[in-house]
Amino acid sequence: MAAWRGSRSGGDGLQSVEHISSSRTVRLGKVQPQAPGHRTVFCNDRDANALAKFKGNSVSTTKYDVFTFLPKGLFEQFRRVANLYFLMISILSCTPVSPVSPITNVLPLTLVLLVSLIKEAWEDWKRFQNDMAINNSTIEVLQDQKWVLTPWKKLQVGDIVKVKQDGFFPADLLFLASTNPDGICYIETANLDGETNLKIRKALEKTWDYVTPEKVCEFKGEVQCEQPNNSLYTFTGNLIINKQTLPLSPNQLLLRGCSLRNTDYIVGAVIFTGHETKVMMNSMKIPSKRSTLEKKLDKLILTLFCVLFCMCLLGAIGSGVFINRKYYYLRFDKSEKQFDPDNRFVVAILTFFTLITLYSPIIPISLYVSVEMIKFIQSTQFINNDLSMYHAESNTPALARTSNLNEELGQVEYIFSDKTGTLTRNLMEFFKCSIGGEVYGTGVSEIEMGTAQRTGAKIETQKQSNTAREKGFNFDDARLMRGAWRNEPNPEACKEFFKCLAICHTVLPEGDESPEKIRYQAASPDESALVTAAKNFGFFFYKRSPTTIYVRESHVEKMGKVQDVPYEILNVLEFNSTRKRQSVVCRYPDGRLVLYCKGADTVIYERLVDGDNELKRITREHLEQFGASGLRTLCLAYRNLSSDVYESWNEKYIQAKSSLRDREKKLDEVAELIEKELILIGCTAIEDKLQEGVPACIETLSRAGIKIWVLTGDKMETAINIAYACKLINNSMKQFIISSETDAVREIEDRGDQVELARFMKELVKNELKRCNEEAQQYLLSVPRSKLALVIDGKCLMYALDPSLRVMLLNLSMNCSAVVCCRVSPLQKAQVTSLVRKGANRITLSIGDGANDVSMIQAAHVGVGISGQEGMQAVMASDFAIAQFRFLTDLLLVHGRWSYHRICKVVTYFFYKNLTFTLTQFWFTFQTGFSGQRLYDDWFQSLYNVIFTALPVIIIGLFDKDVSATLSKQYPELYKEGIRNAFFKWRVVATWAFFAIYQSLVLYYFVVASSNRAINSSGKMFGLWDVSTMAFTCVVVTVNLRLLMMCNTITRWHHISVGGSILAWFVFVFIYSGVILPKEQENIYLVIYVLMSTFYFYFALILVPVAALFCDFVYLGVQRWFFP
Repeated sequence: MAAWRGSRSGGDGLQSVEHISSSRTVRLGKVQPQAPGHRTVFCNDRDANALAKFKGNSVSTTKYDVFTFLPKGLFEQFRRVANLYFLMISILSCTPVSPVSPITNVLPLTLVLLVSLIKEAWEDWKRFQNDMAINNSTIEVLQDQKWVLTPWKKLQVGDIVKVKQDGFFPADLLFLASTNPDGICYIETANLDGETNLKIRKALEKTWDYVTPEKVCEFKGEVQCEQPNNSLYTFTGNLIINKQTLPLSPNQLLLRGCSLRNTDYIVGAVIFTGHETKVMMNSMKIPSKRSTLEKKLDKLILTLFCVLFCMCLLGAIGSGVFINRKYYYLRFDKSEKQFDPDNRFVVAILTFFTLITLYSPIIPISLYVSVEMIKFIQSTQFINNDLSMYHAESNTPALARTSNLNEELGQVEYIFSDKTGTLTRNLMEFFKCSIGGEVYGTGVSEIEMGTAQRTGAKIETQKQSNTAREKGFNFDDARLMRGAWRNEPNPEACKEFFKCLAICHTVLPEGDESPEKIRYQAASPDESALVTAAKNFGFFFYKRSPTTIYVRESHVEKMGKVQDVPYEILNVLEFNSTRKRQSVVCRYPDGRLVLYCKGADTVIYERLVDGDNELKRITREHLEQFGASGLRTLCLAYRNLSSDVYESWNEKYIQAKSSLRDREKKLDEVAELIEKELILIGCTAIEDKLQEGVPACIETLSRAGIKIWVLTGDKMETAINIAYACKLINNSMKQFIISSETDAVREIEDRGDQVELARFMKELVKNELKRCNEEAQQYLLSVPRSKLALVIDGKCLMYALDPSLRVMLLNLSMNCSAVVCCRVSPLQKAQVTSLVRKGANRITLSIGDGANDVSMIQAAHVGVGISGQEGMQAVMASDFAIAQFRFLTDLLLVHGRWSYHRICKVVTYFFYKNLTFTLTQFWFTFQTGFSGQRLYDDWFQSLYNVIFTALPVIIIGLFDKDVSATLSKQYPELYKEGIRNAFFKWRVVATWAFFAIYQSLVLYYFVVASSNRAINSSGKMFGLWDVSTMAFTCVVVTVNLRLLMMCNTITRWHHISVGGSILAWFVFVFIYSGVILPKEQENIYLVIYVLMSTFYFYFALILVPVAALFCDFVYLGVQRWFFP
């Protein structure tokens, strides 16, 4: 079922996805939700559903079909300007004005189009086979009171299906019943969002019994639900059964592409089919990206076209001037308009078109095919197979998901990086906590060590106990362990703290119900770490049913006593990016009703009950202390509920849950009614350690001239300390901090006047940017010139990105070596990336690992996804995927630099060899009265790019390297050449053009001048085709030898390709000259045999290429000795 891996959306958890889907809907999928309304599905009744004409379940991901392949495929090819140009030339060559045979231009174009179309057809055929395999997969469908195996493609909306363990859901199903007790099942959503942790789904209690075919036949429900849409994590609907309306939520929806786990089988009703399923509506294409070099190549092609136009115009004017009746021996005939001396204007026009076909090789038709082939091999063979970017622990190699941007990797100037999971490991460990105003936990975090190293302070690190630590728990403080918390001044607060950790979550336990063997399946590593901490503190969560959580509590009533306590879960108010908190309403065995809540400090503090200000103040200080240590914090609170208050609220909650419209919004509003008057318990601090090699990688990239920006949702203190720990910022830098956390801002926030707050914030940000810019200019002019760093938070960034302040922000940030943006949203990440990409016109790279990084990854020139803990959304939206941040060193400094060098050489060499070849024909025009007489045989011209000079340029594009991978990383300063675009400037192109002109003059005039007196073995003078074959031989030898001169490394492949190309010319001309052709093509008959029978041939073959390459040799020598 690997086919589903292409159908993931951007979302690894509710928090990230909702934000993206609300702000970036256009990017999420190609199909958007239908107009407001709902669809009605009659379960187990095909006849009733037939009237609605729902779509079938067959899917197609192909680009073409039998009828559209040729027209659509050709349209795709002719969207390229170069191909359109060659089509025009091919058409012209079929007209009487063409001096060359149509085969000269039609054959190369046909070959190029054929190769491209075969590639397209092969890729589409693979997609078609994949579709067929999926569409013909079988599933058990209820028909005539029995389960019948049916292909997926024949499923219809309303059908009842049975899915067995480890099977995939064939469509979006309404979950009716399962073999597990309490109507629950476990599903894996890896094919949707990359997450491998199991998720629980629960059927409605009214449908639990529909397990056997006999019972299911009785089911005649009616489903009223939302129209098909691409929101993976929302579903609104009602099930009407026996005149009773039951609300449906995402908990009852099983999405196509997910698989069933730990459940014998489930029974479900088909709701959405085929292309209307959520996964198919999310199958988005990554925005098409073209490299900067490719765009510059378009400009070079345009320049060549202008050169071609000027050459043709000059020839046309020359022909109009030259044609005259005094040249009576040329026998000008009025019947041929191109040679009518009485109508010079028509002669000039027709000659213009003649010369266009004659000089058409100046624009190389095989350039695009060669470059694509080189890039493809670079990606699949070099990047994907590089062991230095292979992560053994996760068995993850590097992956180039596109081959279009290889050389872009060698020109990156700005890197935008996420923090969590990208710079850090996203392996959370419970590290410290604050309970009732008291800090617990004696460990020292990596960030604290880095801070101490920075300030020169000494930190006393206590010896860690020898006991093996459980994954996710790195806490060391005897005051809380093994029941010692009972002796603390605040044992009741400790007990509530541990219970909140053990109860307020959505974790699923797996395996044996013993502390050593149990495994927790959590939506995020943070949540797993908190439940693991509760277990280590003696509150062991070991079992969950849809309505109950079971906790094995130790030392609660008295030391040493262990008891199993069931807590009835009445409501779960889930975490999302707007709420930034999660709550659970539970009932104790003694009937006590409690709401436990955990979330970000900002939202919890807003909802605390008045009073106990001292505890709030101390806990806030602890939060800041933890943040300064680089730890991730959460606040914990609870509220005791009376039955009356709860029952009244629960009615509103059920009503909101049954709503078909704006259900999520109404649920959030209802949650606000009960999540208030909370009592603060304390806060947790979780450590997310830096990935291996991050500081060294950032230091190396900085030396390479790359500026790194960190965009994170963390607090400012945490972000700054992480930046210090990974050597992004150091003490020698001048830091500019623009923060909204000031007394003046808090004062206005307390008043609640949003208009005044917006006005004040904009003015504050404007003044801060102005001040920082002025200071930055002073520092940049100072000697020695110090490096600058900017730190800005999300609120200030929102105003700084305003069109009126954007330029000031850009100017300041462009002068900074490092920028840290904290508390930023996914949309702001993309906006900052676009600001530098479009505003500064610099090449950018974004790297992240989660769904909240997708928009940033797509906004940059190059997007890199980290295949880490947060699923595969970032990878699926990226251009390149790596397992660790440190692999960027190899990806950019080695592969990126090599690719840039190689592609630049390939493009400039193509430009040189085609200009040289065309100019020899151009010089010949001056000796033919601008008549358009061709110098070379048609087949010579056709095969020049396709065979005689094709292979060596591909070899240089694959194997050329100026320094080894080790030296590239050892001397990262070499990378700056790519940032400056040193190898594809107009100056470089002009240099190649100069040598092309020089060589063409030598090749043409040396051969022509030397052949004036040359005679063959019969004593006859050489004719046109003798001279042209000699000239062509010299051209082929010269351009192939020039390629060897530009190589930094010469391997056996270079020798084989260059030698093979020259040999191919001789083999071809021997065969071609020995065959008797039709009269119009018999020019070359026996020419090479006549030539090679003379001493002149060998003398010219040695002398002419040496003379042609002499200037190049001197230039390269001077450059290497004096300007290396």
